[in-house]
Amino acid sequence: MAKLSPLAALPPLIFVGLALLFFFGMQRDDPDALPSARAGQPAPAVVLTELSDKVSFGDAVLREPGVKLVNFWASWCAPCRVEHPHLKTLAEEGIPIYGVNYKDEPDKALGFLEELGDPYVAIGADESGRMALDWGLYGVPETFVIDGEGVVRLRFAGPITGRVLEETIRPAMAEAAAGG
Repeated sequence: MAKLSPLAALPPLIFVGLALLFFFGMQRDDPDALPSARAGQPAPAVVLTELSDKVSFGDAVLREPGVKLVNFWASWCAPCRVEHPHLKTLAEEGIPIYGVNYKDEPDKALGFLEELGDPYVAIGADESGRMALDWGLYGVPETFVIDGEGVVRLRFAGPITGRVLEETIRPAMAEAAAGG
């Protein structure tokens, strides 16, 4: 009978170790959530150019009382079209949404809003993408929940769907309104 080498046990042990690593790694609360260094900190500077005759906004408005959203979007962004009806719903409920048009052509951005409706109380353009960098943007769409003191309470990367609205955005808004 041949004697097994101690190294023969190594491949199965490596396999078991990797399987455990993958299993426990998948047990995170939200595997799609991207970390945000901005959560719990004051909203970064607002540096925008005007988008046609639309009302723009600056830093001061984000520090006014009440919960508000800052939404980065672009006309060339297909997921932005998916989330747009949900933004309109929030706007109809009286939630102030501030739009940041990201690296877009003004005519196309305005056409997007004309076609789908304008949910924004104020909007500006981030033509160079500098503001997006300061806010830690990964891509569009991204939405930030800002509390009444101008503190970022949530950063959500990706389109707001019905499920995201009910399970992520609304609870974050309620927490921000409660001062949490």
